[in-house]
Amino acid sequence: QVQLVESGGGLVQPGGSLRLSCAASGTILSINNMGWYRQAPGKQRELVATITSGGNTNYADSVKGRFTISRDNAKNTVYLQMNSLKPEDTAVYYCNADVRTTAWLRWDNYWGQGTQVTVSS
Repeated sequence: QVQLVESGGGLVQPGGSLRLSCAASGTILSINNMGWYRQAPGKQRELVATITSGGNTNYADSVKGRFTISRDNAKNTVYLQMNSLKPEDTAVYYCNADVRTTAWLRWDNYWGQGTQVTVSS
């Protein structure tokens, strides 16, 4: 089984910064895409940023230029550096990963439990 554990959320003032981390553990042979999603109250979960095993990144338009996704493949960890935070960034942030756990060429999708980010003065 695979677990994704997020950390780094909290309360921050507008214009501030936070860094989220998500570590994958368990029986892991390799991890393909990793990403961050968020869900605000009353809204659907939405993509924030993704990163491939090779380091190619993709961002939602709303966070481009403010957020940076990165990963440490040796540690099976993905990060999200969030700068210039706005109140509309307030949400529960979820980590997501495509993980290969067996010799079969198959990647299963996993989610973390989420971490709350609140941007407020």
